[in-house]
Amino acid sequence: MSRFATTQLSSPDYECNNLRCITVKTPNLPGRGDINVFVPPGLEQTNLPIVTLLHGVYGSSWAWALRGAAHLTAWQLIESGEIQPMILAMPSDGLWQDGSFYLNHHGYDFEKWIVEDVPDAVRLLIPQAAESTQQCIAGLSMGGFGAMRIGAKYPNRYLGISGLSAITHLNQAHHFTAEVIEDIHPTDQSILETMRKNKAHLPPVRFDCGSDDLLIEYNRQLHHDLTASGIDHHYAEHPGKHEWSYWAEHLKDTLRFFDTCMK
Repeated sequence: MSRFATTQLSSPDYECNNLRCITVKTPNLPGRGDINVFVPPGLEQTNLPIVTLLHGVYGSSWAWALRGAAHLTAWQLIESGEIQPMILAMPSDGLWQDGSFYLNHHGYDFEKWIVEDVPDAVRLLIPQAAESTQQCIAGLSMGGFGAMRIGAKYPNRYLGISGLSAITHLNQAHHFTAEVIEDIHPTDQSILETMRKNKAHLPPVRFDCGSDDLLIEYNRQLHHDLTASGIDHHYAEHPGKHEWSYWAEHLKDTLRFFDTCMK
């Protein structure tokens, strides 16, 4: 029996470009949460890996697909043989104010929503993921903070971690939103501190940032601090700003990286 009180899955009669939509009711939010899912067509496997993509502030479950064409990018790379077939799970952050930052606060457990509910819902409702054991996690901006922190906090769940233009500490939230999230444990406020705490067990880590991004100096500092802490990682800078054209282009780097992590 499903642990979700209610579930909804979009009808294949109306889906487009291999995108499916899931809504489940979970006590972690509490209420309902949405997930957009890209499922490669024409495959009968039941154990395709799941790649979770976390969006940034102001966004929702449709952002990666309908602003960043993530599903089209994945399908292009799969068709060309550059990456193995994989499912993209693109959840909302829980829709708290302008951004939940994928943390546990105000009576909601946005972290467990991502770590537990999202993969469980995908395995329950998407036949190609029913027996999946391989997961990777990535995100942009606020989602980069969420993905890198969650991936480091739960290293046994993920085979690879990637951040694009990531917020590296919760104290940078003021660049994007006026809401204040309080009473968060110091380790959970910092990608660096979470990675230091779980240094011995981290999966492969990569992150990148645009050279004209307002978060570039924070990302450079994280790279410096991880290096000084002896934490293995790959960091890259590319031309670009804090915008969708950058994330749409460099999602390719993340998916290629995850392909190597899962082989």
